[in-house]
Amino acid sequence: MWLEDCDGFAELCRGYLPYYLLIVLPIFIVVSPMNPVTASHELPVYRMHQYDLHGVAHGCRSASIQLEARTLNSWQTSRHCVIARLSDLTPDVFYTIKSKAGALILMLPQDMKSLTPEEHEHILSLEASMESSGETTIPVYFSPWNSDLQTILNDLEHGLITDAKANTELQNLVNSISASGYQVIVAAGQPTPKADVKIATVQGKLAGAGVEEKLPTVAIVAHYDSSSVATELSFGAESNASGVSMLLELARLFSALYSINKSRAKYNIVFLLSGAGKLNYQGSKKWLEDQFDGVEGSVIQDASYVICLDSVAKSDDLYLHVSKPPKENSFGSLFYKELSSVAQVVGETKVEGIHKKINLAEESLAWEHERYSIRRLPAATLSSLKSHDDPGRASILDVTREGQTERLHRHTSIVAEALARHLYGVNSTWIFSPPVEVSKESLSVWMNYLTSQSRSVPLLADKNNPLVNSLQEIMSRYLIDVRTTFHTPDKRDPEFVFYDISKTNMNVYSVKPAIFDLFLTIAISLYLGVVYFIVHKFSHLYNLTVHMTVKSKVS
Repeated sequence: MWLEDCDGFAELCRGYLPYYLLIVLPIFIVVSPMNPVTASHELPVYRMHQYDLHGVAHGCRSASIQLEARTLNSWQTSRHCVIARLSDLTPDVFYTIKSKAGALILMLPQDMKSLTPEEHEHILSLEASMESSGETTIPVYFSPWNSDLQTILNDLEHGLITDAKANTELQNLVNSISASGYQVIVAAGQPTPKADVKIATVQGKLAGAGVEEKLPTVAIVAHYDSSSVATELSFGAESNASGVSMLLELARLFSALYSINKSRAKYNIVFLLSGAGKLNYQGSKKWLEDQFDGVEGSVIQDASYVICLDSVAKSDDLYLHVSKPPKENSFGSLFYKELSSVAQVVGETKVEGIHKKINLAEESLAWEHERYSIRRLPAATLSSLKSHDDPGRASILDVTREGQTERLHRHTSIVAEALARHLYGVNSTWIFSPPVEVSKESLSVWMNYLTSQSRSVPLLADKNNPLVNSLQEIMSRYLIDVRTTFHTPDKRDPEFVFYDISKTNMNVYSVKPAIFDLFLTIAISLYLGVVYFIVHKFSHLYNLTVHMTVKSKVS
């Protein structure tokens, strides 16, 4: 009886079993307990900035990645993508990676505001090194802290990949086959230059008492953009959201005084929000060219003084940076004395003047007032930073911090009172007092709005940018003759070039190494060969089995 069943099974194997293997086996694989989705992760990443300034390339020049993931300690060749925490990378290791590895993914700290002083200084130093290293040929991305990426990094660091050398070659081979890893894929294409770039500069003014054309003019300037090593992570709370917030508050205060004819000072006040400040102050440069070389009349050609605001709330002190010491009894000299006097009354703030000559040999100017000093206008930059080399002026760590709004409120009060006293020629009466006084609430609202988004120059370089439109609308509430001018780089010899692909998605897949695929292919081939042999030779095996069975019964 059982021999008849074997005949039926043999016929089944000869006729249909190969087809069942082709159909049923994949189904078993699909419905197996292994869930392939858990081996795949999609994460947002932000590319290192890329731009050209005066023909010099800066930042990352590539975007696509399809490499095996490794850590700082396990990567070896250009076939590896290095994944590391930002706080673990050093400038020396970065230089090695950019010249020999295939790509670099850096995970940001989980809380940017709770870093230790040592961690803060380390990241600032690393950013400065990455910025000063010129162009980087490999793709470099920054990823916000993510639990999935943290798990991947932990797996890579704690032995998911087996690279250790064993005592025998056989053990090395076994380690290579049994190892697991991750494949990093960023399908971003090749970055291309942005077209139709427009840098916006917003201006407005308050007309003084008297014949406007004959009155002296004071200009208050602040650039509204920010910068960091990553385009999408340039929030610039200190540099220069604080400067813009102070300018808007000064515009609100003086508009209240100038709203009544009898309370106007005999000075015109021009307010200017310049673009591309982080690209060698291109906005101010182009605006000055229009003012001095354009066909329309200039509102600043005979300015008594230009006050630039930059990073005005980082420390308790204020520094007045100048390119040339002001003459005795000049506007600059008297304004500095008023600042010192008011600061002494307010307390907690010391005012200091710093003189630094303009170095035209450098690629970029130190402070924005130097653009105006080159045009022979008396100008100064008011800042809470003692040096222009402070790395915090272009950092992803430039976010809002505790106590910043309080310092901004105190410094704005000092600047507003000192300027008003000089414009009105009084030195004893406190001008800004209720109901017209510096509002901490207004400063906080503007700071929160400005730091709620990245303000990197490439992200703002279009004609209908919402942030620029909002700034123009705010200035229109308090000032007259508010207008926005747009500047484009020269098409034949552009001063600056921006590139696309500032953010994208990164896919990370859990994979076996290539040698595992090789051995798996060999094993499957052997398995199918054995199955094929059994199916096609089953009748011979069956006859042999029957013959052996009969023989055993006879014996």
